[in-house]
Amino acid sequence: QVQLVESGGGLVQPGGSLRLSCVASTSILSINAMGWYRQAPGKQRELVATITSGGSTNYADFVKGRFTISRDNAKNTVYLQMNSLKPEDTAVYHCNGRKTYVLGWKDYWGQGTQVTVSS
Repeated sequence: QVQLVESGGGLVQPGGSLRLSCVASTSILSINAMGWYRQAPGKQRELVATITSGGSTNYADFVKGRFTISRDNAKNTVYLQMNSLKPEDTAVYHCNGRKTYVLGWKDYWGQGTQVTVSS
């Protein structure tokens, strides 16, 4: 089992920045890919960014150039630096870890952290 705990959400004005953190209960080197997803009220959960154990990153088009995902293997932590925030970025942001096992893979999720962008 893998527990993921997010932090760093809050209220920020448009154009502002936040950094989200996701701490895993196990070495993130054992997790094939980690990522951030978000869910706004009344909408489906959507991918924001992912990073593999090898460091390859992938971003949704709507955050390219504004958000950066990174990882600190020594701290078992994945970060999401969010700059130039817009009201439409308001959502609950969830950390995800996908771990591969012999018979398949399993997704782990954190409880989420609220990000509100408003003046």
